[in-house]
Amino acid sequence: MPTRAAAILPLFIADDDVEFTAIRAQGAGGQNVNKVSSAIHLRFDIRASSLPDEVKQRLLALNDQRISKEGVVVIKAQAHRSQEKNKAEALQRLQEMLALAASAPVLRKATRPTRSSQRRRLQSKTQRGEIKSMRGKVRE
Repeated sequence: MPTRAAAILPLFIADDDVEFTAIRAQGAGGQNVNKVSSAIHLRFDIRASSLPDEVKQRLLALNDQRISKEGVVVIKAQAHRSQEKNKAEALQRLQEMLALAASAPVLRKATRPTRSSQRRRLQSKTQRGEIKSMRGKVRE
């Protein structure tokens, strides 16, 4: 059975797979925000990428709002004032997403609860029920 650490593959992203677009950042910042396009939109088409097919399938199956219905990852980075730092941050976020998809999920081995754990569970349920039954009205 593969472990999580052994399943992580070194993923390489080709430069032509990633598309960067410089846009103006949102929010407060004064004249710098109004003049300079320092925010970055990173676009990564999963289906057209050079990733292994199993990683593509796991990426497309992720429930992530950054992945569009067409299978394009869109990451917006605007935390820094410089375009280079925002570009590096966007690439870092993409690498984290790919590392998450590259690790194969660990298969759960089905087990049954032990008799003593079942007994303890039923005992605690009975005890809790007795506590709740004491909350009723007092009858003489």
